[in-house]
Amino acid sequence: MKALVCDDDIACLRIIQKKLESENLIVFTAKDGEEGLRKLKEFDFDIVITDIHMPFHSGDELVSFIREKQKKATPIIMLSADGEEEIIALAFQQGVDAFIKKPVKPDDLIRTVRKVAKK
Repeated sequence: MKALVCDDDIACLRIIQKKLESENLIVFTAKDGEEGLRKLKEFDFDIVITDIHMPFHSGDELVSFIREKQKKATPIIMLSADGEEEIIALAFQQGVDAFIKKPVKPDDLIRTVRKVAKK
């Protein structure tokens, strides 16, 4: 399974990358929305994990690109330290499959990845 992880918090990005790799996923990373968008155009992914707030392009914009431009049903997990109900509801309206509030607990992430990958 090939995953794209987009997050401008490099420490969080590396923790997620290591945890996913320990589960035998092939992991591509992006440190901002621009890099994430470039990788989405270049590669096909089985799952995308993205922060909401990033430089250049937000996680919302990446979701919109996947759902509206590419017309793909790729499972998407949204991450954010902002856990307001409005933000979470909007993320689901845009087409994310799961929302995880930061700080990310690696075991919760893996459970969520397995859950959305089965859909």
